[in-house]
Amino acid sequence: MSQSARDGRLWQPEYLVAIDPGKCIGCGRCFKVCGRDVMTLKGIGEDGEIVSLDDDEDDEVEKKVMVMNDTGACIGCGACARVCPANCQTHEQAAA
Repeated sequence: MSQSARDGRLWQPEYLVAIDPGKCIGCGRCFKVCGRDVMTLKGIGEDGEIVSLDDDEDDEVEKKVMVMNDTGACIGCGACARVCPANCQTHEQAAA
């Protein structure tokens, strides 16, 4: 489903559908450019489970990563993909 830009050029939105926690470095760049709360920062515990970040639990977190928060809020602008240094995101066009 193509959209059009202000000047009428066709544009195909590509929606964020997944973030690979193995590749994500938790830098937060994607979060900073997204004004729609599509993703949020979480932690990965010693057992590999994704956990909420609390001040008390920071010592138990092996690594911080971005995870999907509200997939339906994504407008497919691609700003997050352009700033991601780890290339850990998967984007897809809307099904017709």
